[in-house]
Amino acid sequence: MQDTRAASTTFTPRSNAGDGLTYKAHQALLERLRDGRLASGSFLSMPMLIQDLGLPMAATREAVKRAEASGLLSILPKRGITVMDAGPETTRECLELRAMFDCEGARRIIETGADFPLARLRAEHEHLRDAAATRMTAGLPDEAIRTDLSLHDALAHGLDSALARKLYAENRDRIAVIQNTRPFLADRIASAMQEHLAILDAIEARDVARATSEIRDHLRHTLRWWGVYLE
Repeated sequence: MQDTRAASTTFTPRSNAGDGLTYKAHQALLERLRDGRLASGSFLSMPMLIQDLGLPMAATREAVKRAEASGLLSILPKRGITVMDAGPETTRECLELRAMFDCEGARRIIETGADFPLARLRAEHEHLRDAAATRMTAGLPDEAIRTDLSLHDALAHGLDSALARKLYAENRDRIAVIQNTRPFLADRIASAMQEHLAILDAIEARDVARATSEIRDHLRHTLRWWGVYLE
């Protein structure tokens, strides 16, 4: 699960992002990929994208190159662009990569005693777990995405590497494209929140091995939700 659909939940690595039209075009392109306006496998020409973003051709072309370098889309010479495929292999690779970041972030947080919003995360996850068990409202999937991302982002902030945080952010956007291909059901929201709570319990207990085990268990269940099974 992931929201990427709300700007307030966007994970930003610790870097000095520059201003300018290229930056604006890149951010506008990312927003459309995150919220599903540019869906997995879709095709559009460069003139169509330029019109959609409302920014100059040069800035839009550079933004597309950056998105391609992050694996979010592919450039078809003299034709246009296609948004990344969200098939089983891509899904597995992206979620496994996120689990690696989660494990390392959890380890560093536990071993260094770094700041971690444990109480807030626990309260938000318990609230959503209980809500999903009793009702399914129109706004619940978006709330679930925001809550789900809050834990993964908090673990990523524990990474003591600017490069690792950059790679996490790029992978986060790829997962957004994947997650926009399938709606979330109440039973998966409830079970995912419970899996996250198990990770939080392990962090509170300062048990690295247990935290890693719970993260890997969450990965297996998430992949099964997407119809992908680890060997």
